[in-house]
Amino acid sequence: MDTATVAAARSRAHGPTAALWHAVEVHRDPAEVDGACELTLCGVLARVTTERSWPVAGVDVCPTCRVQTR
Repeated sequence: MDTATVAAARSRAHGPTAALWHAVEVHRDPAEVDGACELTLCGVLARVTTERSWPVAGVDVCPTCRVQTR
């Protein structure tokens, strides 16, 4: 895979912080990273999923990741 794609990843809730959807730049087939924890565009670790695609609609989306993928 020569180009990067952006995959959706779900973070874990920590204390008062809700679980959010994040964007992960993937330089290989997204199926290879399905279920793996990867570093997101905003710098947190989140579990990549192929069940949802980026951009994810909803209010539980990381605002930093959303801005960086526009």
